[in-house]
Amino acid sequence: MDNIGNRLDGISFPSDLKHLSAAEMTELAAQLRQFMIESVSHNPGHLGANLGVVELAIALHHVFDTPDDKIIWDVGHQAYAHKILTGRKNEFHTNRKHGGLSGFPSLSESEYDAFGTGHSSTSISAALGIAIAAKLKNEHRQVIAVIGDGSLTGGMAFEALNHAGAERANMLVILNDNNIAIDPNVGALKEYLTDITTSRTYNKLKREVWNVMHRHTRSRKVIQRIERGIKSMLMKQGNLFEALGFRYFGPVDGHDIAYLTRVLQDMKRIEGPKLLHVLTVKGKGYEFAEKDQTRWHAPGMFNKETGELIRTATDKSQPPLYQEVFGQTLMQLAEMNERIVGITPAMSTGCSMGHLMHRFPRRFFDVGIAEQHAVTFAAGLAVSGMIPFCNIYSSFLQRGYDQVIHDVALQKLPVVLCIDRAGLVGEDGATHHGAYDLAYLRLIPGVVISAPMNETELRHLMYTAQTGNCGPFAIRYPKGYGISPEWEAPFLALPVGKGRIIREGEDIGIVSIGTAGNQAVEACCRLERDGIHAAHYDMRFLKPLDEALLHDVFRKHRCLITVEDGTVEGGLGSAVLEFAAEHHYSASVQRLGIPDRFVAHGTIAELQCECGYNAEGIVSVAKQMLQRNAL
Repeated sequence: MDNIGNRLDGISFPSDLKHLSAAEMTELAAQLRQFMIESVSHNPGHLGANLGVVELAIALHHVFDTPDDKIIWDVGHQAYAHKILTGRKNEFHTNRKHGGLSGFPSLSESEYDAFGTGHSSTSISAALGIAIAAKLKNEHRQVIAVIGDGSLTGGMAFEALNHAGAERANMLVILNDNNIAIDPNVGALKEYLTDITTSRTYNKLKREVWNVMHRHTRSRKVIQRIERGIKSMLMKQGNLFEALGFRYFGPVDGHDIAYLTRVLQDMKRIEGPKLLHVLTVKGKGYEFAEKDQTRWHAPGMFNKETGELIRTATDKSQPPLYQEVFGQTLMQLAEMNERIVGITPAMSTGCSMGHLMHRFPRRFFDVGIAEQHAVTFAAGLAVSGMIPFCNIYSSFLQRGYDQVIHDVALQKLPVVLCIDRAGLVGEDGATHHGAYDLAYLRLIPGVVISAPMNETELRHLMYTAQTGNCGPFAIRYPKGYGISPEWEAPFLALPVGKGRIIREGEDIGIVSIGTAGNQAVEACCRLERDGIHAAHYDMRFLKPLDEALLHDVFRKHRCLITVEDGTVEGGLGSAVLEFAAEHHYSASVQRLGIPDRFVAHGTIAELQCECGYNAEGIVSVAKQMLQRNAL
């Protein structure tokens, strides 16, 4: 690292923070920021959110006795400073790399990681469980949930606040309020937090009352009653958090480490549920990240001196992202069909729905981090004659599973579920892999399940979904770049439930779905060079399954390989085996895909190799099957 300084060098574990002064901790915060900027500049990860909580992480570990006291970070992509301060500084260069540190807190990685938090809005529920368990076991420990204002929009967070207030559990919720998730926050809660933050008269009196309370511990209860009366009078409303049974404190400057540590020390002495409202700046201390907080959420590689983002290929030579193809296509379809609307749960930039937002702002809806609401909101639009394209990342759609069944499928509503980040997603790891959507959707009656093999097929499937009354229509596609810069072909309606023959061959059959079929294409070419003639079938649809095509496949081949970028348990391979059993086919079938375990993080290429369904893995299995069949 470039002249990081001696203060950070002397910190290996939280115990090293205990005797630092406020000035020394401020110096440490600056060095810790430089350490993270240097590391993330050449080993990409989440930057902006982590820069914003540096002082908070230092203060928490300075005040509380971790790992006995439990800190839960929500979402966990803001836990880099926490990781560096808890014994992982020397390993941080492996962050998000195959076999290295996870980009999120992980129970298996460190005793300082109190709970795994790859998804948002879970921290308060988990903290409440830990606090109640401590009470039942007569253990004395502090439990702290650090939750971002974006994560607080998730319904689960409100459910937990409601329960925790009723239980009177001894826990601290720290609301890290930076007014942004990945994209700027939306909704009434944002406005409410802004009202609290900007009530200058109330906040001035609040700090004065708190300073008196700090000096006169015995009069604390009386002062608290006075404080609540002042709050109700000046803000002309009750406080939401106090209405839920929490003592509310703040807002306080999350970058004033001296005041922050003092407030946290006082929080330790207050029993019951309490919430500290902390104001931070996403990207704090790095000019480029402060000015463009969305881009610098997870910027990829960059020049830390100039802020220039480093690309590995020119725009002209690089195929488009599937997300960009989706966004451009949705806008074009909306121009053709005025009933089309777009919905995203706080991922407008990630899913490229910004095109629709700018072209048709009245037909675009960012509902916040609220996947369950997004699905049922889409159902309400559909029952009223609209055609909602509801874009949710695969692993996040798991949160809306009941809504897909009960509110969409049961009522046969034409909601288009655009399932982004399907399959292995790479460095974000197990919490973000879209491994299960093919399997969990296949169980639901009446849902069309499709997966394009390339960008042009994605366009055609999106067009098909809005042309007729298909009912619920799921389109899954992966994270990252496609295969060809020439993708913008004229729209074509595809026959629902029909696959296609990519390649003829008599030695072995390969049946694929989605972009995993591109690995099969490469495998067929390699097998051909070795004198093995493989047939390749792209199913396009998992449901309804093209049974006519499968009858043809089983009549022609004694050996079959299924290939999918999803779990082999319950997906395409399982569907093919069920079909074979039902129709009494005896061909040998080998399923390739994501195995029945949680896959860690690494590049997509590394993980596909590990799981065995890259081109090399397909070739190896094909040769083994043919060798066994020849015996």
